[in-house]
Amino acid sequence: MTAPIIVQKSPMPVEVEEGKNYFWCACGKSAKQPFCDGSHKDTEYSPVKYTATKTGKVFFCACKHSSKAPLCDGTHSSL
Repeated sequence: MTAPIIVQKSPMPVEVEEGKNYFWCACGKSAKQPFCDGSHKDTEYSPVKYTATKTGKVFFCACKHSSKAPLCDGTHSSL
């Protein structure tokens, strides 16, 4: 498996809405980061579904290496 593209080495804060589904880009190729735009079609990656449990700000992983994907776990600080 090839490594995903690191978009940035910090999380992406996004305001989410309770009950709404979001599809996080796992490959790093999407032009609509941190969300999927279908660019993964030629990769072995698939988007990760995230359903917001409450309305507010969440921090999506942008380095694509988080063990808690799609959310940031701080892994970017060691890349």
